[in-house]
Amino acid sequence: MSVRKEFDLGLEQLHQWIVEMGSFVENALSESMTALGEVDLERANRVIEKDPQLNAMEERIMELGARLIATQQPVAKDLRRILSSFRIASDLERMGDLSVDIAKTVLRLEGQPLIKPLIDLPRMAEIIGQMTYESIQAFVQENVDLAYKMAKDDDQVDALYSQITRELMLLMMENPRNIAQASLLSFVGRYIERFGDHATNIGESVVYLVTGNRPDLNQ
Repeated sequence: MSVRKEFDLGLEQLHQWIVEMGSFVENALSESMTALGEVDLERANRVIEKDPQLNAMEERIMELGARLIATQQPVAKDLRRILSSFRIASDLERMGDLSVDIAKTVLRLEGQPLIKPLIDLPRMAEIIGQMTYESIQAFVQENVDLAYKMAKDDDQVDALYSQITRELMLLMMENPRNIAQASLLSFVGRYIERFGDHATNIGESVVYLVTGNRPDLNQ
């Protein structure tokens, strides 16, 4: 096998593992939000228990990328492709951690009925799930337009988060007994909002991969 062929196979493997991480994160977010809506402790615990798998995915991407750099000494776009894989894997790992944070919130709600129907939080999560998928597609396709779309979608998430925060503050003022749970739900909103920041970071990595310049999409 030629050196270039071996390198290309390594890059293809990195792509595949990034896609696998993206799918894992999408599922973790979906499961954690379902657990929240149903206050399903068993489902929440499954999200938490699976998190080491995501950490292992990130580690193998880092190891393969480091090996490709050491043995192939890539330059220009080939090097950017590996460096972008590192950044994207790191963002996906943090997104997985945020799904775990949501799941841990569910455990703290044990035995409590929800103080309000969850409408905007699931809507935020729905947008984030799509952002996660599209950010990975942008990477695979090297699609700069799709990468820039992350900033626009993140603005929607931020607006929903502001709305949720206001509603929860009102619930706290109406009834002090709502304060504890409203605070927990506010944290969930913050976790989802941070999820969007990481998806936007992935968009930035895609633009860097294609152009060599990293924009700031988290403005």
